[in-house]
Amino acid sequence: QVQLVESGGGLAQPGGSLTLSCAASGSEFSIYAMAWYRQAPGKEREFVARISHGNSGRTLYGDSVRGRFTISRDNAKNTVYLQMNSLKPEDTAVYFCNMGGSFWGQGTQVTVSS
Repeated sequence: QVQLVESGGGLAQPGGSLTLSCAASGSEFSIYAMAWYRQAPGKEREFVARISHGNSGRTLYGDSVRGRFTISRDNAKNTVYLQMNSLKPEDTAVYFCNMGGSFWGQGTQVTVSS
């Protein structure tokens, strides 16, 4: 049974940084592409970033975060990360980890406010 646990959310000031982590258990982590999505109040869930399976390191970013966010993975630790820099108030949302397009974590709240 796959379990995904996000951590690292919290309050940040505009222009600040946060790093989210998503730890996976119960499956062969390295064979799955991993992704981050986010959902702001009253809005649909939005694609943030994706990293391919294995060690190829191929990444894809949503238009609103490209150049500010970086996704990475550590297959030895079954963990995917999202480094978020130059945060904006519009980045405020619950951030969700996704494995293989099928499995979701519970989410972690990110609030960007002064």
